[in-house]
Amino acid sequence: MICGRIKARLVSGAVVFLLGETGFKVRIDILTLFPQIFSGPFLSGIFQRAVNNGLVSVNIHNIRDYTHDKHHIVDDYPYGGGAGMVLKPEPIFEAVAQIKETLKPEEGAGPPPVILLTPQGRPFCQQVAQELSGHSHLIIICGHYEGFDERVRQYLATDEISIGDYVLSGGEPAAMVIVDAVVRLLPGVLGSEASSRDDSHAAGLLEYPQYTRPAVYRGWPVPEVLLSGNHAQIAKWRRQQAIRRTLERRPELLDKAQLSPEERQLVSRLKEDGTC
Repeated sequence: MICGRIKARLVSGAVVFLLGETGFKVRIDILTLFPQIFSGPFLSGIFQRAVNNGLVSVNIHNIRDYTHDKHHIVDDYPYGGGAGMVLKPEPIFEAVAQIKETLKPEEGAGPPPVILLTPQGRPFCQQVAQELSGHSHLIIICGHYEGFDERVRQYLATDEISIGDYVLSGGEPAAMVIVDAVVRLLPGVLGSEASSRDDSHAAGLLEYPQYTRPAVYRGWPVPEVLLSGNHAQIAKWRRQQAIRRTLERRPELLDKAQLSPEERQLVSRLKEDGTC
């Protein structure tokens, strides 16, 4: 079921989101062999509100729709032998070309990034998400089998991204991760702009501990400073807790974090005291 103002149609048995008549602020096109995988995650919660509010549109393209044989073959055996199958270049190049043909020229806007999802790509992180959120259009290509014909990487892709040092069956889960991380950074998507600023990794630190009602649960109280109403003290406590948590769990992040001299001293004291 398609809720709200999200438009969709059925292509090759899968839901494909459509651009509306009015312009969206950000457009994302995803190329995949399994479009039905995306029919759930992009139709709920924050993402659905972003689509309904005209902040983002997502188009899911079945790579098989860009083949010209009756069997819709998208892969073939690798030259030189070896295990597995390799995705053919023709349907991927044609899909990207057709997507670009639908674009309306925007003043000052260059061609959209064409992102290849591959274990060989640069590591995805919050900084990369910030970078991608600055584009008005992204094209993301999901891999499968033994990967892509190298000519896709050489002559079509402008970027290659990996979401971690592990192997997935396909690029679809990685595409969902990247799109979610990027979309929530767009202005107006979250209820409060501070929500994304305070997230873990947004400022180079892990997020501080969060509490809600009741003030005491099973004898475990909320820290008194959070109940004080003193916003300056609360902000200071949260900053210190973020530094402490980062030191405990991801100490390597502190090397690049922007810390004041006093905060660097706090890190040194925590290390000396052995409390982290």
